[in-house]
Amino acid sequence: MNVQLSLQETYSDINPIRINKMTKTAFVSIQRGCNNMCSFCIVPFTRGQERSRPISSILNEIHNLNAQGIKEVTLLGQNVNSYQDLSETTTPTTNNQLSKGFKSNFKQKQGGKTFTHLLDAVSLINPEMRIRFTSPHPKQFPMELIQLMKERANICKTIHLPAQSGSTSCLERMRRGYTREAYLDLINEIRHILPACSFTSDFISGFCGETEQEHLDTLSLMKLVGYSFCFMYPYSMREKTKAFYHLKDDVNAETKSRRYTEMVHVFRKCASDLNELKHNEVHLVLVDMISKRSNEYLSGRNDQNVIVIFPKREVNNVDTMRLEMPQIGDYVACRIVSSTSQSLKAEPLFLCTLNSFYNKKNLNK
Repeated sequence: MNVQLSLQETYSDINPIRINKMTKTAFVSIQRGCNNMCSFCIVPFTRGQERSRPISSILNEIHNLNAQGIKEVTLLGQNVNSYQDLSETTTPTTNNQLSKGFKSNFKQKQGGKTFTHLLDAVSLINPEMRIRFTSPHPKQFPMELIQLMKERANICKTIHLPAQSGSTSCLERMRRGYTREAYLDLINEIRHILPACSFTSDFISGFCGETEQEHLDTLSLMKLVGYSFCFMYPYSMREKTKAFYHLKDDVNAETKSRRYTEMVHVFRKCASDLNELKHNEVHLVLVDMISKRSNEYLSGRNDQNVIVIFPKREVNNVDTMRLEMPQIGDYVACRIVSSTSQSLKAEPLFLCTLNSFYNKKNLNK
Protein backbone atom coordinates (compact mmCIF):
# COMPACT_ATOMS: atom_id res chain seq x y z
CA MET A 1 0.00 0.00 0.00
CA ASN A 2 2.96 2.33 0.57
CA VAL A 3 3.68 3.09 -3.09
CA GLN A 4 4.01 6.14 -5.32
CA LEU A 5 1.67 5.89 -8.28
CA SER A 6 2.77 7.47 -11.53
CA LEU A 7 0.21 8.87 -13.98
CA GLN A 8 2.47 8.15 -16.96
CA GLU A 9 4.77 5.17 -16.31
CA THR A 10 3.88 2.09 -18.38
CA TYR A 11 7.25 0.26 -18.20
CA SER A 12 7.18 0.04 -22.00
CA ASP A 13 10.97 0.13 -22.15
CA ILE A 14 11.37 -3.00 -20.00
CA ASN A 15 11.75 -6.21 -22.00
CA PRO A 16 10.41 -9.21 -20.07
CA ILE A 17 12.69 -12.23 -19.66
CA ARG A 18 10.89 -15.37 -20.86
CA ILE A 19 12.16 -18.18 -18.66
CA ASN A 20 10.64 -21.11 -20.59
CA LYS A 21 12.42 -21.08 -23.96
CA MET A 22 10.25 -23.98 -25.20
CA THR A 23 6.90 -22.22 -24.82
CA LYS A 24 5.03 -21.06 -27.90
CA THR A 25 2.76 -18.65 -26.00
CA ALA A 26 3.47 -15.23 -24.48
CA PHE A 27 1.76 -12.46 -22.51
CA VAL A 28 2.19 -8.82 -23.50
CA SER A 29 1.22 -6.05 -21.09
CA ILE A 30 -0.44 -3.15 -22.96
CA GLN A 31 -1.80 -1.11 -20.06
CA ARG A 32 -1.36 -0.39 -16.34
CA GLY A 33 -3.79 0.71 -13.67
CA CYS A 34 -7.57 1.06 -13.54
CA ASN A 35 -10.08 3.95 -13.42
CA ASN A 36 -13.25 2.00 -12.64
CA MET A 37 -13.26 2.37 -8.84
CA CYS A 38 -15.53 -0.61 -8.18
CA SER A 39 -16.44 -0.48 -4.50
CA PHE A 40 -14.87 -3.88 -3.68
CA CYS A 41 -11.57 -3.44 -5.54
CA ILE A 42 -8.18 -2.25 -4.29
CA VAL A 43 -6.46 -2.21 -7.71
CA PRO A 44 -6.81 1.56 -8.44
CA PHE A 45 -5.06 2.25 -5.12
CA THR A 46 -2.19 -0.16 -5.74
CA ARG A 47 -1.67 0.26 -9.49
CA GLY A 48 -2.85 3.81 -10.10
CA GLN A 49 -4.84 5.34 -12.92
CA GLU A 50 -5.07 3.75 -16.36
CA ARG A 51 -2.18 4.50 -18.70
CA SER A 52 -1.52 2.71 -21.98
CA ARG A 53 1.70 1.80 -23.76
CA PRO A 54 2.23 3.39 -27.18
CA ILE A 55 1.05 1.14 -30.02
CA SER A 56 4.53 1.26 -31.58
CA SER A 57 6.08 -0.21 -28.41
CA ILE A 58 3.55 -3.05 -28.29
CA LEU A 59 3.90 -3.88 -31.99
CA ASN A 60 7.70 -3.96 -31.68
CA GLU A 61 7.48 -6.47 -28.82
CA ILE A 62 5.06 -8.71 -30.72
CA HIS A 63 7.17 -8.54 -33.90
CA ASN A 64 10.11 -9.78 -31.79
CA LEU A 65 7.99 -12.58 -30.31
CA ASN A 66 6.89 -13.57 -33.80
CA ALA A 67 10.54 -13.76 -34.89
CA GLN A 68 11.20 -16.09 -31.91
CA GLY A 69 8.48 -18.50 -33.10
CA ILE A 70 5.75 -17.56 -30.60
CA LYS A 71 2.40 -18.84 -31.89
CA GLU A 72 -0.03 -17.24 -29.42
CA VAL A 73 -0.01 -13.83 -27.71
CA THR A 74 -2.35 -12.66 -24.94
CA LEU A 75 -2.72 -8.89 -24.54
CA LEU A 76 -2.89 -7.99 -20.84
CA GLY A 77 -4.43 -5.04 -19.03
CA GLN A 78 -6.46 -4.39 -15.91
CA ASN A 79 -9.16 -3.00 -18.19
CA VAL A 80 -7.70 -4.02 -21.52
CA ASN A 81 -10.48 -2.82 -23.83
CA SER A 82 -10.26 0.77 -22.54
CA TYR A 83 -6.76 0.93 -24.05
CA GLN A 84 -6.07 4.41 -25.42
CA ASP A 85 -2.82 5.49 -27.07
CA LEU A 86 -2.51 9.28 -26.68
CA SER A 87 1.22 9.35 -27.43
CA GLU A 88 0.97 10.59 -31.02
CA THR A 89 -0.38 14.10 -31.61
CA THR A 90 -1.18 13.19 -35.21
CA THR A 91 -3.52 10.40 -34.13
CA PRO A 92 -7.09 11.00 -35.36
CA THR A 93 -9.65 11.83 -32.70
CA THR A 94 -11.77 8.86 -31.67
CA ASN A 95 -14.13 7.97 -28.83
CA ASN A 96 -13.93 4.96 -26.56
CA GLN A 97 -17.64 4.31 -26.84
CA LEU A 98 -19.45 2.68 -23.92
CA SER A 99 -21.61 -0.36 -24.51
CA LYS A 100 -25.34 0.33 -24.60
CA GLY A 101 -26.79 0.55 -21.07
CA PHE A 102 -23.38 1.00 -19.39
CA LYS A 103 -21.91 3.99 -17.59
CA SER A 104 -18.49 4.91 -16.26
CA ASN A 105 -17.35 6.29 -12.90
CA PHE A 106 -14.46 8.04 -14.63
CA LYS A 107 -14.54 10.59 -17.45
CA GLN A 108 -12.76 9.08 -20.46
CA LYS A 109 -10.17 11.18 -22.27
CA GLN A 110 -11.02 11.87 -25.90
CA GLY A 111 -8.81 11.10 -28.89
CA GLY A 112 -6.07 8.63 -29.51
CA LYS A 113 -6.12 5.11 -30.83
CA THR A 114 -8.44 2.60 -29.17
CA PHE A 115 -8.21 -1.09 -28.37
CA THR A 116 -9.91 -1.90 -31.69
CA HIS A 117 -7.09 -0.10 -33.54
CA LEU A 118 -4.50 -2.01 -31.53
CA LEU A 119 -6.14 -5.42 -32.00
CA ASP A 120 -6.43 -4.76 -35.72
CA ALA A 121 -2.71 -3.97 -36.01
CA VAL A 122 -1.60 -6.87 -33.81
CA SER A 123 -3.68 -9.43 -35.71
CA LEU A 124 -2.00 -8.42 -38.99
CA ILE A 125 1.56 -9.10 -37.77
CA ASN A 126 1.22 -12.80 -38.52
CA PRO A 127 -2.11 -14.39 -39.58
CA GLU A 128 -0.81 -17.68 -38.14
CA MET A 129 -0.35 -16.22 -34.64
CA ARG A 130 -3.34 -16.52 -32.33
CA ILE A 131 -4.35 -13.39 -30.42
CA ARG A 132 -6.20 -13.34 -27.08
CA PHE A 133 -6.86 -10.52 -24.61
CA THR A 134 -7.75 -10.17 -20.95
CA SER A 135 -9.15 -8.74 -18.76
CA PRO A 136 -11.78 -6.44 -20.26
CA HIS A 137 -14.62 -4.56 -18.59
CA PRO A 138 -18.08 -5.13 -20.10
CA LYS A 139 -18.63 -1.39 -20.47
CA GLN A 140 -16.41 -1.02 -23.56
CA PHE A 141 -17.36 -3.52 -26.25
CA PRO A 142 -18.23 -1.51 -29.37
CA MET A 143 -19.66 -3.69 -32.11
CA GLU A 144 -16.79 -2.77 -34.44
CA LEU A 145 -14.51 -4.66 -32.02
CA ILE A 146 -16.75 -7.74 -32.21
CA GLN A 147 -16.94 -7.41 -36.00
CA LEU A 148 -13.13 -7.36 -36.16
CA MET A 149 -13.02 -10.55 -34.09
CA LYS A 150 -15.40 -12.16 -36.58
CA GLU A 151 -13.32 -11.13 -39.60
CA ARG A 152 -9.91 -12.25 -38.30
CA ALA A 153 -9.45 -16.01 -37.98
CA ASN A 154 -6.46 -15.54 -35.67
CA ILE A 155 -8.36 -13.49 -33.05
CA CYS A 156 -9.72 -16.13 -30.68
CA LYS A 157 -13.47 -16.27 -30.23
CA THR A 158 -13.49 -16.18 -26.45
CA ILE A 159 -14.23 -13.19 -24.21
CA HIS A 160 -13.64 -12.76 -20.51
CA LEU A 161 -16.63 -10.69 -19.39
CA PRO A 162 -16.51 -10.18 -15.58
CA ALA A 163 -20.02 -9.98 -14.17
CA GLN A 164 -19.24 -10.13 -10.39
CA SER A 165 -22.97 -10.51 -9.64
CA GLY A 166 -26.20 -11.31 -11.45
CA SER A 167 -28.28 -8.91 -9.35
CA THR A 168 -28.88 -5.32 -10.43
CA SER A 169 -29.13 -4.08 -6.83
CA CYS A 170 -25.87 -5.81 -5.86
CA LEU A 171 -24.15 -4.49 -9.00
CA GLU A 172 -25.19 -0.98 -7.96
CA ARG A 173 -23.53 -1.40 -4.55
CA MET A 174 -20.46 -2.73 -6.35
CA ARG A 175 -20.42 0.41 -8.55
CA ARG A 176 -20.11 -1.70 -11.69
CA GLY A 177 -21.98 0.74 -13.94
CA TYR A 178 -24.51 -1.65 -15.48
CA THR A 179 -27.64 -3.68 -14.74
CA ARG A 180 -28.26 -7.39 -15.11
CA GLU A 181 -30.37 -6.62 -18.17
CA ALA A 182 -27.64 -4.52 -19.86
CA TYR A 183 -25.10 -7.29 -19.27
CA LEU A 184 -27.37 -9.94 -20.82
CA ASP A 185 -28.19 -7.65 -23.76
CA LEU A 186 -24.45 -7.31 -24.44
CA ILE A 187 -24.02 -11.10 -24.33
CA ASN A 188 -26.86 -11.49 -26.84
CA GLU A 189 -25.43 -8.80 -29.15
CA ILE A 190 -22.04 -10.50 -29.18
CA ARG A 191 -23.56 -13.93 -29.80
CA HIS A 192 -25.58 -12.53 -32.70
CA ILE A 193 -22.31 -11.59 -34.45
CA LEU A 194 -20.16 -14.41 -33.01
CA PRO A 195 -22.45 -17.43 -32.43
CA ALA A 196 -19.52 -19.68 -31.49
CA CYS A 197 -18.03 -17.22 -28.98
CA SER A 198 -17.39 -18.62 -25.51
CA PHE A 199 -17.52 -16.52 -22.34
CA THR A 200 -15.60 -16.63 -19.09
CA SER A 201 -16.29 -14.47 -16.04
CA ASP A 202 -15.60 -13.43 -12.44
CA PHE A 203 -18.08 -13.73 -9.57
CA ILE A 204 -18.07 -12.74 -5.89
CA SER A 205 -20.19 -14.51 -3.28
CA GLY A 206 -21.41 -12.76 -0.14
CA PHE A 207 -20.68 -9.14 -1.07
CA CYS A 208 -21.84 -6.49 1.42
CA GLY A 209 -25.59 -6.72 1.97
CA GLU A 210 -26.08 -9.59 -0.48
CA THR A 211 -29.49 -11.17 0.08
CA GLU A 212 -30.48 -14.73 -0.73
CA GLN A 213 -32.48 -13.47 -3.72
CA GLU A 214 -29.48 -11.55 -5.05
CA HIS A 215 -27.44 -14.74 -4.75
CA LEU A 216 -30.11 -16.66 -6.67
CA ASP A 217 -30.04 -13.96 -9.35
CA THR A 218 -26.31 -14.65 -9.77
CA LEU A 219 -26.92 -18.39 -10.14
CA SER A 220 -29.62 -17.77 -12.74
CA LEU A 221 -27.31 -15.44 -14.71
CA MET A 222 -24.63 -18.14 -14.76
CA LYS A 223 -27.16 -20.62 -16.14
CA LEU A 224 -28.47 -18.17 -18.75
CA VAL A 225 -25.01 -17.31 -20.12
CA GLY A 226 -23.28 -20.67 -19.75
CA TYR A 227 -19.65 -19.84 -19.05
CA SER A 228 -16.77 -22.08 -20.15
CA PHE A 229 -14.74 -20.93 -17.14
CA CYS A 230 -15.28 -18.76 -14.05
CA PHE A 231 -13.09 -17.24 -11.35
CA MET A 232 -15.17 -17.29 -8.15
CA TYR A 233 -14.35 -15.92 -4.71
CA PRO A 234 -16.03 -15.39 -1.33
CA TYR A 235 -15.97 -11.65 -0.63
CA SER A 236 -13.11 -10.30 1.49
CA MET A 237 -13.08 -6.64 2.60
CA ARG A 238 -10.11 -4.52 1.47
CA GLU A 239 -9.00 -1.31 3.19
CA LYS A 240 -9.19 1.99 1.27
CA THR A 241 -12.01 0.73 -0.99
CA LYS A 242 -15.43 2.40 -1.22
CA ALA A 243 -16.98 -0.63 0.45
CA PHE A 244 -14.59 -0.32 3.41
CA TYR A 245 -15.76 3.26 4.08
CA HIS A 246 -19.42 3.08 3.09
CA LEU A 247 -20.69 -0.52 3.35
CA LYS A 248 -20.79 -3.26 5.95
CA ASP A 249 -19.33 -6.73 5.47
CA ASP A 250 -22.43 -8.31 6.97
CA VAL A 251 -22.70 -11.71 5.25
CA ASN A 252 -21.29 -14.28 7.66
CA ALA A 253 -18.49 -16.65 6.66
CA GLU A 254 -20.70 -19.74 6.67
CA THR A 255 -23.19 -18.15 4.26
CA LYS A 256 -20.41 -16.88 1.99
CA SER A 257 -18.91 -20.36 1.85
CA ARG A 258 -22.25 -22.02 1.11
CA ARG A 259 -23.07 -19.53 -1.67
CA TYR A 260 -19.58 -19.93 -3.13
CA THR A 261 -20.01 -23.71 -3.21
CA GLU A 262 -23.36 -23.33 -4.95
CA MET A 263 -21.80 -21.04 -7.58
CA VAL A 264 -19.04 -23.58 -8.23
CA HIS A 265 -21.60 -26.36 -8.61
CA VAL A 266 -23.70 -24.35 -11.11
CA PHE A 267 -20.64 -23.35 -13.10
CA ARG A 268 -19.31 -26.91 -13.34
CA LYS A 269 -22.69 -28.24 -14.45
CA CYS A 270 -23.01 -25.55 -17.14
CA ALA A 271 -19.43 -26.03 -18.36
CA SER A 272 -19.88 -29.80 -18.45
CA ASP A 273 -23.07 -29.44 -20.53
CA LEU A 274 -21.34 -26.99 -22.91
CA ASN A 275 -18.40 -29.33 -23.44
CA GLU A 276 -20.70 -32.30 -24.02
CA LEU A 277 -22.29 -30.41 -26.93
CA LYS A 278 -18.85 -30.32 -28.58
CA HIS A 279 -18.63 -34.10 -28.95
CA ASN A 280 -17.89 -35.09 -32.59
CA GLU A 281 -16.95 -31.49 -33.53
CA VAL A 282 -13.57 -30.81 -35.16
CA HIS A 283 -11.51 -28.18 -33.31
CA LEU A 284 -8.18 -26.59 -34.14
CA VAL A 285 -5.76 -27.15 -31.26
CA LEU A 286 -2.47 -25.33 -30.68
CA VAL A 287 -0.19 -27.88 -28.98
CA ASP A 288 1.52 -26.32 -25.96
CA MET A 289 2.77 -29.24 -23.85
CA ILE A 290 3.02 -32.96 -23.27
CA SER A 291 0.08 -34.03 -21.11
CA LYS A 292 0.81 -33.89 -17.38
CA ARG A 293 -0.81 -37.29 -16.86
CA SER A 294 0.87 -39.28 -19.62
CA ASN A 295 3.81 -38.88 -22.00
CA GLU A 296 1.69 -40.67 -24.59
CA TYR A 297 -0.66 -37.69 -24.89
CA LEU A 298 -0.31 -34.09 -26.05
CA SER A 299 -2.21 -31.13 -24.64
CA GLY A 300 -3.25 -27.81 -26.15
CA ARG A 301 -6.07 -25.30 -26.31
CA ASN A 302 -8.77 -24.69 -28.86
CA ASP A 303 -10.03 -21.31 -30.07
CA GLN A 304 -12.31 -21.04 -27.00
CA ASN A 305 -9.30 -21.59 -24.69
CA VAL A 306 -10.51 -24.99 -23.47
CA ILE A 307 -7.85 -27.65 -22.82
CA VAL A 308 -7.86 -30.45 -25.42
CA ILE A 309 -5.93 -33.69 -24.78
CA PHE A 310 -5.21 -36.19 -27.54
CA PRO A 311 -2.94 -39.23 -28.10
CA LYS A 312 0.54 -38.63 -29.51
CA ARG A 313 0.70 -40.25 -32.93
CA GLU A 314 1.63 -39.45 -36.51
CA VAL A 315 -1.02 -37.74 -38.63
CA ASN A 316 -1.10 -36.40 -42.15
CA ASN A 317 0.06 -32.81 -42.70
CA VAL A 318 -2.47 -31.52 -45.25
CA ASP A 319 -0.05 -28.81 -46.43
CA THR A 320 2.94 -31.10 -47.07
CA MET A 321 1.00 -34.37 -47.63
CA ARG A 322 3.39 -36.23 -45.30
CA LEU A 323 2.87 -38.17 -42.09
CA GLU A 324 4.32 -36.18 -39.19
CA MET A 325 4.40 -36.39 -35.38
CA PRO A 326 2.75 -33.26 -33.88
CA GLN A 327 5.17 -31.03 -32.00
CA ILE A 328 4.73 -28.21 -29.47
CA GLY A 329 3.70 -25.16 -31.48
CA ASP A 330 1.84 -27.13 -34.17
CA TYR A 331 -1.81 -26.67 -35.08
CA VAL A 332 -3.67 -29.99 -35.05
CA ALA A 333 -7.27 -30.56 -36.14
CA CYS A 334 -8.89 -32.84 -33.57
CA ARG A 335 -12.28 -34.53 -33.31
CA ILE A 336 -13.75 -34.30 -29.80
CA VAL A 337 -14.71 -37.70 -28.37
CA SER A 338 -15.37 -37.03 -24.65
CA SER A 339 -15.23 -34.28 -22.05
CA THR A 340 -15.30 -33.10 -18.46
CA SER A 341 -16.25 -29.65 -17.15
CA GLN A 342 -12.67 -28.43 -17.67
CA SER A 343 -11.24 -30.32 -20.63
CA LEU A 344 -11.94 -32.11 -23.88
CA LYS A 345 -10.50 -35.43 -25.04
CA ALA A 346 -9.98 -35.87 -28.76
CA GLU A 347 -8.49 -37.89 -31.57
CA PRO A 348 -5.98 -36.11 -33.84
CA LEU A 349 -7.02 -35.90 -37.50
CA PHE A 350 -4.41 -33.86 -39.34
CA LEU A 351 -1.76 -31.14 -39.08
CA CYS A 352 -2.45 -27.83 -40.83
CA THR A 353 -2.01 -24.08 -40.65
CA LEU A 354 -4.50 -21.87 -38.84
CA ASN A 355 -5.76 -20.27 -42.04
CA SER A 356 -5.97 -23.48 -44.07
CA PHE A 357 -8.15 -24.97 -41.30
CA TYR A 358 -10.61 -22.07 -41.24
CA ASN A 359 -10.65 -21.75 -45.05
CA LYS A 360 -11.54 -25.45 -45.29
CA LYS A 361 -14.14 -25.03 -42.54
CA ASN A 362 -15.80 -22.11 -44.35
CA LEU A 363 -15.83 -24.00 -47.67
CA ASN A 364 -17.63 -26.92 -45.99
CA LYS A 365 -20.39 -24.75 -44.51
